[in-house]
Amino acid sequence: MNFVERLENNWEVWVEQLVHVFFHYPKMEKQYVKYFPQATKTLPEVVDSFTLMLLGQHFTLSYPRPYMPNMIEVGGLHISHKPKALPEDIKQFIETSTDGVIYFSLGSNVRSKDLPVATRNTLLKVFGNLKQRVLWKFEDDQLPGKPDNVFISKWFPQPDILAHPKVTLFITHGGLLSTMESIYFGKPVLGLPVFYDQFMNVKRAASMGFGLGLDLMNLQQTELEHTIKTLLSSPSYAKAAALLSERYLDQPESAMDRAIWWTEYLTRHKDLSHLRALSRDMSFIQLHSLDTMAVLLGLPLIVLYVLFKLTRRLLRLISGNKRKHVDKQKRH
Repeated sequence: MNFVERLENNWEVWVEQLVHVFFHYPKMEKQYVKYFPQATKTLPEVVDSFTLMLLGQHFTLSYPRPYMPNMIEVGGLHISHKPKALPEDIKQFIETSTDGVIYFSLGSNVRSKDLPVATRNTLLKVFGNLKQRVLWKFEDDQLPGKPDNVFISKWFPQPDILAHPKVTLFITHGGLLSTMESIYFGKPVLGLPVFYDQFMNVKRAASMGFGLGLDLMNLQQTELEHTIKTLLSSPSYAKAAALLSERYLDQPESAMDRAIWWTEYLTRHKDLSHLRALSRDMSFIQLHSLDTMAVLLGLPLIVLYVLFKLTRRLLRLISGNKRKHVDKQKRH
């Protein structure tokens, strides 16, 4: 991040913390008291007492972080290692294509049928001009103006589709699970983020070289056409996606097996306090060593100050004695 980006990042973190403290946390406390009236622990104690954390992330896509031993990355947990057979109509649509297939889905929170008419028309025009076929997750039975090369459905078996070798591009909202699937199957992405972490995921895809991003609510036909053609014609995006897939798949066990092993480890040993960081029980002053730093920095400063004062007094005494001696000589 450059300076402005770091400034924005810190500002957003502070705002999130304020919203958490003054808005979310009071609501959570009310819910906690309502549904757990006999609880022996307070909500802060419960929140701080987790023994194991399974993280839906992986360093292949994310950033290297100094995790504690009870924080286990299980990103891709939801992906089956053996893709299931595709429904016959979808299978025929994909396998009879001569120029590959693009898969387009905005996930479960954003519905394509609710997009502004202008945005939907732009997508239809661009898709209709492509030589590739398009699988579009569209939450209605009819899509007016649908080109012949577009196949719509309210639901698609997304991982099984992305696993198919003829699927060459994934147009996505940039959700974490979809991004993990694109990495798992080595597919370049065109991100159209809408909210929350989607913007970060799409920006990360662009910085890692396996995708590009556009503004869904301000789509321009020429820009969308150019971006799709760039992703399909430039081999660098497919190569980057394949490299990340190779890195992700190079693991000693699957994410599911890892999650199971650690869950069973917890049930076998019951108490995992030996994995808990002692820093979690320290005060802010102790955690950041402000008290010890104050001593280490303060004592030398105090010593220097005392020496300065003594030296100054000594010099004054010497200077005063000299003056007295000079005054005596003058009088005699």
